Amino acid sequence: MELVDLLVTEEDVEKAYDVLKSVVKHTPLEYDFYLSEKYHCNVYLKREDLQRVRSFKLRGAFYAISRLSAEQLEHGVVCASAGNHAQGVAYTCKRMTVPATIFMPTTTPQQKVSQVKFFGGSNVEVVLIGDTFDASATAAKEFAAEHGQTFIPPFDDPDIIAGQGSLAVEMVKDLNKAHEQADYVFAGIGGGGLISGVATYLKAKSPITKIIGVEPAGAPSMTEALKQNQVVTLDKIDKFVDGAAVKEVGSLTFQHAKILVDEVTTISEGAVCSTILDMYTKQAIVAEPAGALSVAALETYREEIKDKTVVCIVSGGNNDINRMQEIEERSLLHEGLKHYFIVNFSQRPGALKEFVNDVLGPHDDITKFEYTKKVNRGNGPVIIGVLLQDRNDYEGLLDRVAAFDPSYIPINDNQTLYTLLV
Repeated sequence: MELVDLLVTEEDVEKAYDVLKSVVKHTPLEYDFYLSEKYHCNVYLKREDLQRVRSFKLRGAFYAISRLSAEQLEHGVVCASAGNHAQGVAYTCKRMTVPATIFMPTTTPQQKVSQVKFFGGSNVEVVLIGDTFDASATAAKEFAAEHGQTFIPPFDDPDIIAGQGSLAVEMVKDLNKAHEQADYVFAGIGGGGLISGVATYLKAKSPITKIIGVEPAGAPSMTEALKQNQVVTLDKIDKFVDGAAVKEVGSLTFQHAKILVDEVTTISEGAVCSTILDMYTKQAIVAEPAGALSVAALETYREEIKDKTVVCIVSGGNNDINRMQEIEERSLLHEGLKHYFIVNFSQRPGALKEFVNDVLGPHDDITKFEYTKKVNRGNGPVIIGVLLQDRNDYEGLLDRVAAFDPSYIPINDNQTLYTLLV
């Protein structure tokens, strides 16, 4: 049978919805005044960050496990996840009293690990292994085969896809109540399960709707697959957007995206960080990086979506508060407001005062200054961070830094130096 013949259907999604409607929350489809005014269109947010496990992943996990035989349930299940799929499996297994072993990358934020243990209780054992989701998934599949347990895939499975698509059923119902039809729907892509399910249902119910997939620039696995017309494995990825940092999309999800998704775009991690902060300060929404992808893409499509009705799926809200400092830093770098340099200072009294007076603008601030005085040297290097109030002040700052030290080194775009020194 051709893989394309295995595509999930509208009827499959509706069956999943019927099973899930008494289990998951029918999450709100909220009109967002701030984003609507900002982009001159009607923006609705599908708030899956308000789901029982704070992400859409509960839908696919519960539906897939509910379809197992009594014998399979008795033997238990295994899954691999960077966090949200794990929480969905954990919640399901506690509710259905099914034993589960959950493999998670060692890089998973502690907040997500703790939530998995909380939702699963005594039914779940967590195993931290591998630096990436893909390494963790390999270990999980080997464990499942060795112990005769059922592996619950995070995305590349018809039941998972149908379960995730159930949120589109809710979306259409709520849009109909509001006498609206979506012109655009934006959804994040990790492995592709969410957008596959959503696209399946929407293309059947609302063919005019353009479906836009959004990936982090540091992990563009679906973008590369579509470009090469086959599933590819990325050599390396930026794991910051952990809920969407996947080296390889699924074969089945690739086919769904190829046939049903109108466009896939990539968004820089810095832009995602700015969106997280904007959503928090302007809308009081706590979105995780993967959950903010859809909203971050609105800036790219600003002209196309004008006067249109747009839905952004906020896919999750499992954001570790300990990451906020890094999120703010990445946002400032992306916005062009924070800059780091290595600058040579004369080893004499008054050198720092001279730098402050002659180099810094009236609204600039020093955020980092590291300098160790060396004996028998006339000058020494300083690592200095400068925060601008306006990104347009950068060129003037560069001119003044160059006048102070013609051999200065900018650090922002040198990832090796930035990682080592900042």
